[in-house]
Amino acid sequence: MKNQDKNERVNKLHRIHNLSHHHHMRIRWQDFFTSDNVTPAKDANLAERSVIVGHIGMMLLSYGTGAWRVRSAMNTIARSLDMTCSADIGLVSLEYTCVDQDGHSYTQALSLPSTGVNTTKLDLMEKFVNEFKEDKGNWTIGQIHNRLSKISQMKAAYMPWQVALAAGLACAGFIFLLGGGIFEVICAFFGACAGNYVRRKMGDRHLTILANITVAVAVACCVYVLVFYLIRLFYPISLRHLDGYIGACLFVIPGFPFITSGLDISKLDMRSGLERMAYAVMIIVVATAVGWVTALCLNLHPQDFLPLNLNPTLLTSFRLVASFCGVFGFSIMFNSHPKMAALAGIIGAVANTLRLSLVDWTVIPPSAAAFLGALLAGLLASLVRKKVGYPRIAITVPSIVIMVPGLYMYRSMFNLGLASINAGALWATKALMIVLCLPLGLIAARIIADKEWRHAG
Repeated sequence: MKNQDKNERVNKLHRIHNLSHHHHMRIRWQDFFTSDNVTPAKDANLAERSVIVGHIGMMLLSYGTGAWRVRSAMNTIARSLDMTCSADIGLVSLEYTCVDQDGHSYTQALSLPSTGVNTTKLDLMEKFVNEFKEDKGNWTIGQIHNRLSKISQMKAAYMPWQVALAAGLACAGFIFLLGGGIFEVICAFFGACAGNYVRRKMGDRHLTILANITVAVAVACCVYVLVFYLIRLFYPISLRHLDGYIGACLFVIPGFPFITSGLDISKLDMRSGLERMAYAVMIIVVATAVGWVTALCLNLHPQDFLPLNLNPTLLTSFRLVASFCGVFGFSIMFNSHPKMAALAGIIGAVANTLRLSLVDWTVIPPSAAAFLGALLAGLLASLVRKKVGYPRIAITVPSIVIMVPGLYMYRSMFNLGLASINAGALWATKALMIVLCLPLGLIAARIIADKEWRHAG
């Protein structure tokens, strides 16, 4: 018995020691409630009703949506529970105050350990909010807890190897759209598969984002080069095909924070918008810097791809297929279910092919073409949303991630690293103009097609 008691005390100390190393402690939402599960939510006290609002807001924030959508959902729930709500929303933090009809208030400050994207859970949360609104908040506390617990406890829809294949498919399509040929496509596929597999496994172990990105990009570049030389053992190909190595790293592009930052800033959610932008820039800087160092170690030098010599009809057809594959792959990486990913792929294929065609066969500059492509993607998503009900952001963002100029960003960093300031600044300017125009296209589409969005109040 003494040994058993001693072992229990040791195990308890180990648990306490392990918990002390976590910077963010898990919130036990049900501990806030003294009312039983059969109590109607409207009859709960102010603190309990406010916690429901905050819980829903934090769940939406953790699934990658922008501040405007989080605030809209919190306001909807608060109104249904006879309260008003004011929220200040960041990338991983949320401060809000709920006020009841008697003028009493309740304030909470909450934070997430990290950020991520899960479009399937985002879809379920939007359906939850809409059903709650339709039922005018006449749910019990138990019903709310059960629904939210079911959503939050859902496991990832895809295994690490499936997400790795999705990244390979996305980057293979990406590198073709950038001008790569069959050998670049094959090497980028295997490089991205390996890199994103490592990234997912490290993410499952909750390793910090910088270590995650660093290792994933280095692995992707190295595997690209390894596959290239394996092919070269059996088939004589030019060393120029090594130039596509950067395509294997494009799965790290932070599409959601990049795009939602612009959307949030346009709605004057400056805190959320600037924090998301800083997060996206941090990932891009780290990824491109690691790619540059890896390239120096492997003696790689980015150059223009060898010409494909395809006629316009064939090139356009291949672009449609490659764009679909790229967007579908990114959507799966965002945990979209296959139907949602396929729908985003179709919209992205049309919008991105239009963008590339405008650049190749008109005098429209790439930034303006990016604006028009994003505008088309946003308008198509608005039309489709009315029929299928998917969250607009879960369709539009994957469909235009393929337009983010990852290659331009990398070439900017590569040249700046070599002190080629003029060339680096040129590529950085090209990338910046496109990055600015992509969210502007979506904003224009939302103003045209979304009555709620176009109003400030």
